[in-house]
Amino acid sequence: MKRVNCHQRNDWKRKVEEIGFGYHTIDGTYWDESAYYEFSMSEVNILEKATSELFERCLEAVQYIIDNKLYELFKIDPRFIPLIESSWNNEVPSIYARFDLAYDGINPPKMLEFNADTPTSLFEAGVVQWYWLEDVMPGADQFNSVHDKLINYWQYLKPFLKPGKLHFACLKDNIEDLTTVEYLRDCAMQAGLSTEFIYIEDLGWDDQNLSFVDMNNENISNIFKLYPWEWLIRDDFGKNLLSCQNPPFWIEPAWKMLLSNKAILPILWKLFPNHPNLLASYFDDAEIGFNYVKKPLLSREGANISIFKNGFLLESSEGEYGDEGFIYQQYCDLPVFGDNHPVLGSWLIGLEPAGIGIRESKNLITDNLSRFVPQIIR
Repeated sequence: MKRVNCHQRNDWKRKVEEIGFGYHTIDGTYWDESAYYEFSMSEVNILEKATSELFERCLEAVQYIIDNKLYELFKIDPRFIPLIESSWNNEVPSIYARFDLAYDGINPPKMLEFNADTPTSLFEAGVVQWYWLEDVMPGADQFNSVHDKLINYWQYLKPFLKPGKLHFACLKDNIEDLTTVEYLRDCAMQAGLSTEFIYIEDLGWDDQNLSFVDMNNENISNIFKLYPWEWLIRDDFGKNLLSCQNPPFWIEPAWKMLLSNKAILPILWKLFPNHPNLLASYFDDAEIGFNYVKKPLLSREGANISIFKNGFLLESSEGEYGDEGFIYQQYCDLPVFGDNHPVLGSWLIGLEPAGIGIRESKNLITDNLSRFVPQIIR
């Protein structure tokens, strides 16, 4: 694994905007093609194997949580437990997820967390860095099969969907979320699905038929929502999930509530202690030692994270999470290239590894302003 400096394309902004990438610059630089990461095929095989292995262990953990009714550890509203259990018992499939991994090309990849419900940077990983590769190094390879696997998996999902359109939803005024959703929607249309877009804020409720409806007052039969389950059940219309007579087919499914919650990390460590791809994690800080990371159960984009080394605070971030509780995870050194710290986002499409996207920062905490840097296989 190497970090290689390179020249930016002279007209890179125009080129990325032409493919629909409108948020390439966030408070400076987000998309950064002044460097790339280089992997050997053996390193790619290691990452692919670790991603498959971690997902299998996560699925075992979900079954363990459900069997042992451990929902209190996740601070999940008890009213929605039947929704989780029915989606799991009915084997409702998911379309995508992303593991965040620490990997230096020498030691085994370590799972930092699992973005299992609403991961973003999919468009960057699947499309933007691929077009960069074709421009800069035609004929070279990349650990990236995101696009083809998305189309294939939407085709696989067809028999699971209810009759009617597949709606795609996200919040207004968020170009990153909108781009991710429209990319997923485009792949679904290429797979032959009939789709419709709607903003989360425009989701309606039919009191007479007890069903969710769109802006045309049509019943929503299937919906992909780039909106966290924990927000959905907290919102005013969350109660409608419980009374809905004809519930939509939800993507991602409700069982993903367990995997997107950082309470999964201590559960995994309890079930698979000393697993080479896991970091020791606990609910009690008395068990963790002096080098650890304190994480809220529901933190997103690096918010409210605190890193401790030798018992002293090394770095922290602000945010609005933490009231739900924390977990404590063994500190893991990120690789260092100059003053850059990369975190590898390893994608799952359906049940299969599909490639990586790399976010790097001069800080130890990766947040929404961390740069996205492309990668190649040598």
